[in-house]
Amino acid sequence: MVKRRKRKATAKPVTESAESSQSGQQHRFNCILTGLQDSGLVAVDDLSERLGVSVVTIRRDLDLLEQQGLLRRTHGGAASIEPLFYEPFRKDRSFQEQVERQAGEKRRIGRAAAALIDPGETIAITPGTTTAEIIRGIPLNSKITVVTNTANIAMELSKRKDVSVFVTGGLLRGDWFSLVGPTAIRSLENMLIHTMFIGADGIDAKWGLSCFSSDEAELNGTMARHARRHIAVVDHTKFGVIGNWRICETSAVQTLITDSGATDEMIAPYQKLGLEVIRV
Repeated sequence: MVKRRKRKATAKPVTESAESSQSGQQHRFNCILTGLQDSGLVAVDDLSERLGVSVVTIRRDLDLLEQQGLLRRTHGGAASIEPLFYEPFRKDRSFQEQVERQAGEKRRIGRAAAALIDPGETIAITPGTTTAEIIRGIPLNSKITVVTNTANIAMELSKRKDVSVFVTGGLLRGDWFSLVGPTAIRSLENMLIHTMFIGADGIDAKWGLSCFSSDEAELNGTMARHARRHIAVVDHTKFGVIGNWRICETSAVQTLITDSGATDEMIAPYQKLGLEVIRV
């Protein structure tokens, strides 16, 4: 009887699957959070099919994001988190009107603006409902610094370990959690800002970006003077509106992001001045 020799087992090289790789997980995280920003809800089955991974992997991703405080797990998926400090304003009609006015347009503008942020840069954010949407769309692991004079933006970003937040300080005033005054202005004296996102009460080709608060205009104007790149983020209802106080001249702005409600006639003067106009 011939004895067969046992073949020596050879170890197979261990390769990292797309589901377990760090880059693959990061891509899924970004897709999940983007989906939440678009609709407020995501479903495990839909994410599994769209991203080409198992439902077990998606559930694990959602659990990890919930542990980081970036979403709330639900049956079959996840929902976006509304910060608790907004709770006292739920029954404030004027506050709710401000939040709900052109909400969809503001989300799209915020997403488009966030896509222009370069990793590692220092950005400045002015007060407002539109600029709040920008920080909600900042990609994960951007390693950026956010300069703001807005208490709610600082609070919303406090859960982001990959974002450094510099708050100007100052006197809390205004309808949208803004900090103003000499202390806030002095805090910006030695600061270099790579990109400033400017929300405004109004935009006019001749008058520029403006608001109805002298304190906010002074602080935001100071911030603009310390910035290299200026991006205006305004929905179509702000065109032709002239506030009492100017933040900066139109010539200081390089890019204007608005929504599809802005007509060709409305954006033509800004294109003529050389601004890049993005409609979303």
